Amino acid sequence: MTATRTPRATPATAPVKGSAPARAGRLRRARSVTVPAAVLVVLALLPYSAVDIPVLLDGPVNSPGSLQLFALCLVFGALALGYDLMFGRTGLLSFGHALYIAGGAYGTQLGMAELGLGLLPAALLTLVLGTVAAVILGAISLRTLALGGVGFAMVTLAFAQAGSIYVERNPGGLTGGEEGLPLHTDGVPEALVGVQNTANIYWLALGYLALVAVVVWIATARPVGRVWQGIRDNEQRVAVLGRSPFAYKLGAFTLASALALLGGVLHLLVTAGATPHTSTSEFTLTLLVMAVLGGSGTRWGPIVGGVLFTYLDQRLGGWNLGVEPMLILGALFIIAVYAAPGGITALGRRRTS
Repeated sequence: MTATRTPRATPATAPVKGSAPARAGRLRRARSVTVPAAVLVVLALLPYSAVDIPVLLDGPVNSPGSLQLFALCLVFGALALGYDLMFGRTGLLSFGHALYIAGGAYGTQLGMAELGLGLLPAALLTLVLGTVAAVILGAISLRTLALGGVGFAMVTLAFAQAGSIYVERNPGGLTGGEEGLPLHTDGVPEALVGVQNTANIYWLALGYLALVAVVVWIATARPVGRVWQGIRDNEQRVAVLGRSPFAYKLGAFTLASALALLGGVLHLLVTAGATPHTSTSEFTLTLLVMAVLGGSGTRWGPIVGGVLFTYLDQRLGGWNLGVEPMLILGALFIIAVYAAPGGITALGRRRTS
C-alpha cells in the first residue's frame, strides 16, 4: 500500500513566486532604485541646458545665477533630509541643528584661513572634531529626555544659542561678527572658484544631496532604522525588547549632526562665505518647516520641502509682489498644512491609493 504524501502548506503571508503580490514587490523595489537614478541623471545634465524659463528664472537654466540657485536648493534639500533623520524618523525635536551647520562652515573657513590647510583637509578636520562634539553634546542633551521631549529641545537650543552668541561677538576677529567671513579662496581648488565654475559648485551640491539621500535611505531601511521608528512610536516597547533607546537616539543624533557639518561646508562654498545666520535658532526652525512642508518621515518629503521652500524664499523677493516674502511663505505653509497634513508628497500617495 503506497502512502500518499501531503504537500507542504505554503504560509498565507508569503507571496507565491510569480503571483501578483510578488510582482508588485519586485516593481516597488525596482522603482525605488530607478526613480532616484533617473532624477539624478536629469539634475546632472542641467548645466548643459540653455532653456530659458521666463518668470521662474532670471536667465537660462545653465546661467551662473540659475545654477547657484539650484545648488542652494539642493543643499537645503539635503539639510532638511538630514534633520528629518532625527525629527521624522526618530522623533527627536532639536532646536540646535544649526550649530553643526555653522560649525561646518566656520570650522572649514578657519581651517583654511588660520591653519593654512586646503579645502579637503580643513573639511575633514572639521568633520572629525564636529562629530566628536556632537557625541558629547548629544549625550548631554539626551539625558534631559527624562524631563520629556521639551527638555531635549531646550538643551539643544541652549547649545545653539551659545554658539550663535560666540559667532556674533567675533572673539579675536575669528568669526567676522555680523558681517560673517568671505570664502578663503587661497585654500579652495581653482575649479571651485569664480563665476565661470558655478557648474562645478552645482555638481558638488548635487553630490552632497545624493550622499545624504543614500546614507539616510539605507540607514532607515536597515534594522537600525526600524528601531528608530519603534522609538518614535513607542520607546518603552523598544526598551522592553532589550534595545537601548539612548544608544540608538545618540546614533541618530550623531549621524544627523555629521551630515549637517558636511552641509555647512557646502553652504560655505555655494554662498562663498560663512554667515552668522547659519548659527541661529531660526535657521533650525527653517529646516523643521521644510521637513513638515514636504512630508516629515517620508522618503522624498524633506527634499521636496527643502527645495521648494528655498526656491520661493530666493525668488519671491525678485517678483515685486509688494508683500514681504516671509509673509507669503508663511501663508503658503499654513495652506499646505491644511490641504496636505502629511506633507506635499502625501498628495501623490493619495492619488495612487
